Order: sequence, then C-alpha cells, then structure tokens
Amino acid sequence: MNIKQKSKDMKQNLRTTILLAAFIAAASVGGYAQDGTLPVIPPALKQTPSTPAPKPVKPAAKPKPAQVQPTPAPAPYNPPAPANPSERGVVINGVKWATCNVAAPGAFANKPEDAGKFYQWNRKKAWATTGNVTGWDSSTPTGTSWEKANDPSPAGWRVPDFDEIKKLLDANRVSSIWTTLNGVNGRKFTDKTTGNSIFLPAAGRRYYSDGALYYAGTYGNYWSSTQSISDDAYYLGFGSGYADWYYYYRDGGFTVRSVAE
Repeated sequence: MNIKQKSKDMKQNLRTTILLAAFIAAASVGGYAQDGTLPVIPPALKQTPSTPAPKPVKPAAKPKPAQVQPTPAPAPYNPPAPANPSERGVVINGVKWATCNVAAPGAFANKPEDAGKFYQWNRKKAWATTGNVTGWDSSTPTGTSWEKANDPSPAGWRVPDFDEIKKLLDANRVSSIWTTLNGVNGRKFTDKTTGNSIFLPAAGRRYYSDGALYYAGTYGNYWSSTQSISDDAYYLGFGSGYADWYYYYRDGGFTVRSVAE
C-alpha cells in the first residue's frame, strides 16, 4: 500500500467514524433525517446562549400620606349689637324695619326673639310681656294718630302706619312663614327680591279691660299708628296659619316693631 492509498483509507475511516458517532447520537435521541443522511438534532436540544434575567427593580418607596389636621368646628356666630340704633334695620318691600321689638321707651330689645314690651295705642307707658300687671288703664286713648311725643321707638324710628303694615303683608313681594327662633314661636317675613327678612315673636297681647295676658307664644299683635274708628286702631295680627291686618280696641296691649323715619 503506497502512501497515497494509506491517506485515502485514513480519510475514509475518519469519515466512517464521524458518521457512526452521529448515528449513535441520533439513535439515543430518536432523530434521523428522512433521506438517511445526517441526523436532525431536535430544536429542543439546540443550546442557545442563556440571557441572564434582569435584576428586579426595587419599587420606589411610597410617599407617606400627609397628616391632615382636623378642621376645628366654626364658633357660633353672635353678631354684636350695633352701637347706633339706626343700623338695626333691614329694608323689606321699600320699608326699613327694625330687627327687634321696642323694649323700654327709647330702646330696642336685645334679640329679635325677645318680646320687648306691650304698649297701649298712642301711649308711651310700657307693660311687661309676662306675668300679671297692676294699675292697667282701661280708658280709651285719645288722638287720631300715634303722636310723636307718645312714640316709644328709639330716636330715628317710629310706629309704622297702616300702609307700611300692608306692604309687609303684600304676598306678591313678601313671603311669611310660621317658625321658631331660639325656641320662640313667631313669624318670619322675607322680601322676595332681596332676601331681607325680619322675625316677629308671637308675644300675645294684654286684654283691653284688665290687662290680662293672652295667647303668648300663639299669636302676634303689632300696632300701627293709624286709627280705624274712634275706639279702634289698625294692627298686624298673625298665628301659625295666617298673617293679616285687623283693628282692635286702642286700650289693648300690643307689641311694637318700629320703622325708620
């Protein structure tokens, strides 16, 4: 055998060895090429470079919720009483009404729900709105209107006339409802255009003949300065279901809600 033949035989042996190894490997995994040449290595056995998994990113820390301080409850609103009595009024249907009843002559009551005092028509003497009274004057007051000298209203104010009472009762421009203010029954009158309102407490009245107290907390009776007939005068009267004008004996005791001069 010459050297050339020997080299050829060695290459043939090497090729046979490679094919045999390939057949053995293919037999172990069960994969052969359909043409019987070279085995097909299943894709699952192919090795690909592994990609390292990314490191987990640490989530950012959640911000702590801001501490919200509780809102303190608002303090009750108690408006100070105006130093000037002329400031204690609101305009309703063109008439400026005081916000409180007349108390002692020349002074207003402290609060809108306070009854103030009772007065006989065209007389300046004040009578209590609670309990019994003595010395009641049952004579008929004189005069054709409530005179300035006898008006118990503070300076700059006066007893309303009959026309001003009717303006407060004008249902087209003023609404009224029966209500309570700090536990006191009365009627609230509100201007439909401006929203201005006043509260009139239902103080009742004192009977004309003996000054006995009637209807406190049930009815309200407020004088006008206008006479009706010789013994009577017009007034504003109301209860839980009505508000209107009437006339009554002048020596009866009613409350007074002033208007601005």
